[in-house]
Amino acid sequence: MNRRDFLSQTWLGLGALAAQSLDAGPLSVKPAHLPRKAKRCIFLFMEGGVSQMDLFEHKPAILKMAGKQMPTASNTVGEIATFSAAPNRIIPPVAPMRQHGQSGRWLTDLMPHLSKHVDDLAFVHGVKVDNNNHGPAVYHTLTGNQFPGSASIGAWVNYGLGSENQDLPGFVVLGDPRGATIGGQGVWGNGYLPAAYQGTIFRNGDTPIVDLHRPTSLTDKQQREELALLQWMNNKHAAAAHADRSELEARIASYELAFRMQMKAPELVDVKSESEATRKLYGLDDPISETFGRQCLLARRMVERGVRYVLALHGAGGDRWDDHGDVKGRIPKHCKEVDQPVAGLLADLKARGLLDDTLVVWASEMGRTAFDNNLVTDKPGRDHNQYGLVVWMAGGDVKAGATFGETDEFATRAAGEPIPVRDVHATILSLMGLDQERLTYLHAGRYKKLTDIGGRVISEVIA
Repeated sequence: MNRRDFLSQTWLGLGALAAQSLDAGPLSVKPAHLPRKAKRCIFLFMEGGVSQMDLFEHKPAILKMAGKQMPTASNTVGEIATFSAAPNRIIPPVAPMRQHGQSGRWLTDLMPHLSKHVDDLAFVHGVKVDNNNHGPAVYHTLTGNQFPGSASIGAWVNYGLGSENQDLPGFVVLGDPRGATIGGQGVWGNGYLPAAYQGTIFRNGDTPIVDLHRPTSLTDKQQREELALLQWMNNKHAAAAHADRSELEARIASYELAFRMQMKAPELVDVKSESEATRKLYGLDDPISETFGRQCLLARRMVERGVRYVLALHGAGGDRWDDHGDVKGRIPKHCKEVDQPVAGLLADLKARGLLDDTLVVWASEMGRTAFDNNLVTDKPGRDHNQYGLVVWMAGGDVKAGATFGETDEFATRAAGEPIPVRDVHATILSLMGLDQERLTYLHAGRYKKLTDIGGRVISEVIA
């Protein structure tokens, strides 16, 4: 039992009030559990279900049996078992694959920029999520639970480590400007954790947060006096009847943070200050890659300034990686949008010495099937596959060039034991210096944690 839990459970919780005065604030820096290099994390989330056999997995059987019926997928249930047994045809990869780097990593020709960085990446193949539908799968991948209401990975990291920069949010979300993510703000929410740990979404453009710029008629001194009065009133209200309301505590802190952000955020999002070479590195000179390139560049600028966790989202509306049809037309477009930005991010972090203490994670909410059940369309696609997710990581203590797990000959499921997504979560926490068993929060009479019943840290991808 830690200090806060002890004080919360003694003298009817009155000790918790004293505990508040002992802390510098909910986002104050906290010591890590484990000696790890990574201090910050950039999570690149490709929404819609990235096709593993089109990007990362070379499967000769798929090429050999293209156009034929795929054998029924073994050791699967639900839609995958049903659809693989129904009439179908195997769809070949949309582009050739080649081996790259000293690791001999297979990668699609559609990602020529990322192929130059394969020796910095560690891959996990055959990750399983617990639902074959987008909404629950997105929640499961980003919060550890397929139902809304749980804390996101970023909130847990923020809760466990605090923030290195008290003038910016500890957890920032960079949304795809083409539309909202499936699941909405719940996928970066605090869930049952105190509200201070939820993600703050930044919009595209010079005003990432509504009302960031104060009215020109208001001076710095006047605003400071207004906030001082507001803080006094809120603290008095909290002490009188709402000392246990984390939402109110977070709101009080947010006013102060917003005031400080008015000074820091405009400079942060001003990517025009970057050199032309840097902007080109991220693909900002190409209208196809410009949007996600800006998100990746902002992610680098944020971790450079001490933001603990950045979630960069790609894919929205009709532009998600949810390619049920026309994979030959859609997957090349997706890859073009992200290839140079992601490679630019890795190169830039490495050149600035930031990759050593920044963990970069790529994931989606699921993989895809090798087959299509639509036998008449001339623009076939791929269905959902909860058994075939591929995740890669780089930076920090990641074992560069490592591989863990393998899917079967049709890239349907893990060839051996399934790899539950909680194992990936346990590994991310470990790489950030957090022990999944010690990172807990008492809620509704139970100590909650990101990995729920516990995950296996995948030591094979840790140096």
